[in-house]
Amino acid sequence: MDKKASSILSFGGPYSNHLVALAFAANENKLKSIGYVRANKNEPITPSLAEAIGYGMQLEFIGRTHFQTIKNELIEKNKQDQAAATYFINEGGYGTLGAKGAATILTNQASEFDYIIAAVGTGTMLAGIINAAKPNQKIIGIPVLKNEISLIEEINTLVINKQTDWKLLHQFHLGGYAKINPSLIEFMNALWTLEKIPTDIVYTGKLLLAAKTLIQENYFEANSKILVIHSGGLQGNRSLPNNTLVF
Repeated sequence: MDKKASSILSFGGPYSNHLVALAFAANENKLKSIGYVRANKNEPITPSLAEAIGYGMQLEFIGRTHFQTIKNELIEKNKQDQAAATYFINEGGYGTLGAKGAATILTNQASEFDYIIAAVGTGTMLAGIINAAKPNQKIIGIPVLKNEISLIEEINTLVINKQTDWKLLHQFHLGGYAKINPSLIEFMNALWTLEKIPTDIVYTGKLLLAAKTLIQENYFEANSKILVIHSGGLQGNRSLPNNTLVF
């Protein structure tokens, strides 16, 4: 890091894939990690947070009501402190560096596809994919949050390749972030049974179900090659009752 920071700090919810991955990466690189959690201190520790703690992450609980305000204030204060020993990463890795990293997802093999479809949380990964896409490729994002009207602006802030054809399809969130219904669980279990592909209730389950629905509705041009980006992370499934999923 240019700042030579010894600590790395970020933000996330109680089932955050991002915080667990960050805690692991910091531990591997012998850095101190701090996670500011969208939860209250008196709430039970989730399996995801317990895993982050196991990797050495220090957790700070800042509640839900003023989470975004507190987050933005901390990030801005850190930007102004040039001598800070802590490096701040926005929620979900949002930012130009996050988008740059996400752009590496598309290898040379991805150039043969006509459509690329991915789940959208903060929009960081989708922005990276947009930046790395070929001129002929169409990029589709599946937001998992309801009424997230700021997403387009937030993605555009990170987009370098302004000519890329991309859009968001907002009809697949199933009621909001981490909201589920029996059809989603049935689909996820069937997908595992048929293909042995594990998905999660927050991102990839909704993504793959959206892709299946779009294919059934003949959304894509005939004979198109479609690349669906499985972004990993199964943390959200830990909130489900035992035996809800078959994997």
